Amino acid sequence: MKTRLLSITIDASPERVYAFTADPLNLPKWAAGLGRSISKIDGRWMVETPNGVVTVDFAPKNALGVLDHTVTLPDGTRVYLPIRVVANGSGSELVFTLFQTPQMSDAELERDAGMVAADLRRLKKLLEALPK
Repeated sequence: MKTRLLSITIDASPERVYAFTADPLNLPKWAAGLGRSISKIDGRWMVETPNGVVTVDFAPKNALGVLDHTVTLPDGTRVYLPIRVVANGSGSELVFTLFQTPQMSDAELERDAGMVAADLRRLKKLLEALPK
C-alpha cells in the first residue's frame, strides 16, 4: 500500500496545536475535506459528508501529540488516519500519513493528498491567526 506523508510547520506551540486540533468540534473549521459539520449522537462523533454520514473515532487525549482517528464510511469501510504534532523549535510540525486503500487509484490518492494539504494550510492559517 502506498503512503503519502504530508506535513506543515505551524508557528504555534505543540500544546496549542494539539489542544485545538484534538477538539472534535474544531474539525469542520479546518478539515473541509472530511465534512462541514460534526455532532455527537449516542456517544459517537458523526460527520455529514457529500457521500453520507460517517462516524469518526478519535484517539484518547494524550500528552504525546497523537491525533489519530478512524473514519467509518457509510458502507462500513474503516479508514485509519494517523496524525502527529511534534515540536519544531518554538513552533510545531503537524504530520499526516495518508494511506492508499486497495480500491483507491493513484489519481485518487493524489487528489486526496491535495485535499489534505489544503486542510493543513487552513489549520495553519487558523492557528497562527489566534491571539497568543
